[in-house]
Amino acid sequence: MSPVCVLGNGQLGRMLRQAGEPLGIAVYPIGLDAEPESVPYQSSIITAEIERWPETALTRELAHHKAFINREIFPQLADRLPQKQLMDTLGLATASWKLLSAPSQWSQLFGELGDFIIVKRRTGGYDGRGQWRIRPGDEIELPAELYGDGINGACIAEQGIPFSGEVSLVGARNAQGKSVFYPLTHNLHQEGILRTSVAFPTIDHPLRDLHLRDHHLQQQAEKMLSRIMDHLNYIGVMAMECFIVGDDLLINELAPRVHNSGHWTQNGASISQFELHLRAILDLPMPQPEILAPSVMVNLIGTEINPEWLSLPLVHLHWYDKEVRPMRKVGHLNLVHPDRHQLKTALQTLIPLLPEEYRSGLKWAQGKLS
Repeated sequence: MSPVCVLGNGQLGRMLRQAGEPLGIAVYPIGLDAEPESVPYQSSIITAEIERWPETALTRELAHHKAFINREIFPQLADRLPQKQLMDTLGLATASWKLLSAPSQWSQLFGELGDFIIVKRRTGGYDGRGQWRIRPGDEIELPAELYGDGINGACIAEQGIPFSGEVSLVGARNAQGKSVFYPLTHNLHQEGILRTSVAFPTIDHPLRDLHLRDHHLQQQAEKMLSRIMDHLNYIGVMAMECFIVGDDLLINELAPRVHNSGHWTQNGASISQFELHLRAILDLPMPQPEILAPSVMVNLIGTEINPEWLSLPLVHLHWYDKEVRPMRKVGHLNLVHPDRHQLKTALQTLIPLLPEEYRSGLKWAQGKLS
């Protein structure tokens, strides 16, 4: 099989490498500043763990590589303006939005979008960075540089959505147009950062009415993401983050890559999102992954490793071997068990082994399992 070079050598590239090893696939995560001659890219399939990158000697060389999968799609989805325009073109539901290019727009924006507006940088913002929550009067605090050159604004302004929940759908498509999907993942964000995810087998729900609702949302999400991937002729894993509003979904953002909210698949699915991405881009068989038990993923953010986590038999530790800094993702914990009561008990036992700020996320996950 062809080797795979991953543009970017963070935790996603690392986990793609780990997923390739059992299959005999050589995966090389490469730093953006690597010298081109040090990278075996000529005979490799090229993928990326990031949507946007600076121009370097390596990225200039790869810009002409015939086997750079989704090369033309990355810049389109890395910029929130063409991403929003794509969803509008396809008639897919998303929050009402406008390009923000001048301070004089604010009166009209409040009139059209309401009194709660989210300002987002078009590029580069993630994990809550590059976003501002604006109510009337707050707009005067925004830095002038957010308006760009007055024509090509650097931000978009979105209507603030009163949602009842946040979910994401992770799916993959191959070159023949076949797509497979994981169950919707329920997500808890705090200060814009994903803290905890919960996923269930599609047939598993304690209350029939909720199961029927989840089935409706699953079908709706799969149709939305299929339409996007088919339109783009996309190959590989893509994640779609959504708000639940009433009985329907609004698309928040797209990520053309493996995604944080799909990390639970490493221990909770027969095929992880990382292996699925490799299968898709290498044109290997891509069966529907089997999900046999509820799963919980807990992001480890700015937290030192604690060997006591390993005293709990349900805990799978994934440590990124990165310097621990405030607000930095340094690892995650996966917990999987077919008995949701045992899963809740494990989460309760985990609470005193983590800093206090994790308590609300673990309690939220326990509530989802009830």
